[in-house]
Amino acid sequence: MKKTLETQKVQFTETVLRDANQSLIATRLPYSKFADILPTMDKAGYYSVECWGGAVFDVCLRFLNEDPWQRLRNMRKAMPNSRLQMLLRGQNLLGYKHYPDEIVRMFVEKSVENGIDVIRIFDALNDLRNIETATKTAIKCGATVSGTLSYTQSPVHTLEAFAKQAKEMENMGVATICVKDMAGVMTPQEAYDLIGAIKSEVKLPVVLHTHCTTGMAFMTYLKAIEAGVDIIDTASSCFSGGTSQPATETLNYALKQLGYETGLDDAVLKEVNDFFKPIRDAYIAEGLLNPKMMATDTDALTYKVPGGMLSNLVSQLKAQNAMDKFEEVLIETPKVREDLGYPPLVTPMSQMVGVQATNNVLSGERYKNISKEVKAYCRGEYGTSPAPINPEVMKKALGDEKPVEGRFADTLEPVFEQTKKELEGTAKNDEDVLSYILFPQVTEKYFANRKAQEEKIVKYTITPVEE
Repeated sequence: MKKTLETQKVQFTETVLRDANQSLIATRLPYSKFADILPTMDKAGYYSVECWGGAVFDVCLRFLNEDPWQRLRNMRKAMPNSRLQMLLRGQNLLGYKHYPDEIVRMFVEKSVENGIDVIRIFDALNDLRNIETATKTAIKCGATVSGTLSYTQSPVHTLEAFAKQAKEMENMGVATICVKDMAGVMTPQEAYDLIGAIKSEVKLPVVLHTHCTTGMAFMTYLKAIEAGVDIIDTASSCFSGGTSQPATETLNYALKQLGYETGLDDAVLKEVNDFFKPIRDAYIAEGLLNPKMMATDTDALTYKVPGGMLSNLVSQLKAQNAMDKFEEVLIETPKVREDLGYPPLVTPMSQMVGVQATNNVLSGERYKNISKEVKAYCRGEYGTSPAPINPEVMKKALGDEKPVEGRFADTLEPVFEQTKKELEGTAKNDEDVLSYILFPQVTEKYFANRKAQEEKIVKYTITPVEE
């Protein structure tokens, strides 16, 4: 399939600094390990470098003892010529609940101010009301907004429905449309049909994000490119495959041979991958990177359950000595998802559906025990479900309580100034306050560690040296 007329350009978003290592090593990649390669990555010719958002913020504070804001500033300084990209969960930001509009606006403003160029904004339910504040703010700040569709399969998630939402996001002013296949279940034919449907509806560049979990990704990308996709997410090859993205170098090589233009520098790609190889090997040696994470698992194609969700179900059942119920839980999971109006199985919905399916099986009675998260979902705290929730489930979850009318974030009071006042003497800037609002307990511990480290440095600095 040589391109004989106008050469089609396919651009690449490199994910090794965020989603690739998040998928394979739970985001345990401190800045110090990759700092030296950033100036080289800056010359590769990527469309963007995904390096922030997702779980990075939480993990920096919780496990790496890093200030995520300083990490971003460091990357900005080291890669002045690259578009730095982040993933944002709409009204959830990077946390696990909805935040007031004032916090969403300030967080987006500070993200751009500290170095972010591209913000990929999605909502777990594809409720576009939940991305509106973040989108408007990002556009106002001059960032490139990638309006994102959480891909899933159900009777209500049709080509027409996805294309309509893409058009609505185009009307909101986004710069690109991203299709986010977080479970890696999109087949080549589904990609070809969906990208074609979106392309026929909008005039914007279209991005496709997927994972290699089920082994579909390389084929899916090729068919999507045939349908006209403009940008794909890939990972430097030593951090690719399995639950990560397809390999950057492999697709670059194949696409160039097929006659596409990629804009990537082959020599730089090799230098980047050679740098990360020993890092990958060290993680394997210490056991943090399980080789199984880099293998293909086709169960998600059978059960329509993402790989990460399957592993969570196994953990839950093992903890309760109930692995003999595994098949029952797998059968129950799509039934719960249907009862809840077919939410896409992405954080936090995948956890909610999985926990509820497990509860239903282990209790011996469906919805005898309903989690507080599912009750909040039924109340409307996460947005509008794609299809109506089963009325019987609603009754069991809420009783006579009425669901939230309108957008849940509209019911939330401003919290920034009060929190800033409470943190006086501890928080050094507005970014510290935002970190605390998203992850209070985790950030409090980080503040204590930071203070102890600073006192230690001061102590050693002022102690006179004995002659």
